Amino acid sequence: MDWHDHIHSDLTILGGKPVVKGTRLSVDFILSLLAGGWSEAQVFEGYPHLTRGDLQAIFAYAAESVQDERLVQVH
Repeated sequence: MDWHDHIHSDLTILGGKPVVKGTRLSVDFILSLLAGGWSEAQVFEGYPHLTRGDLQAIFAYAAESVQDERLVQVH
């Protein structure tokens, strides 16, 4: 999945946050809905203009964004 076909960033839209093209829906907003317990069906019901491809692109973007990250736990 090439997320570039669905996700972009523009400084004039939400201060440059990555959003689904053609919307003001940020990647982090959609991910926070899902992390908060929304199902994919609820996301599509609440935002019917989103496509399955948009959602897959959000996941691909997130996966690529954290690919080289390491979580350091301090005890």
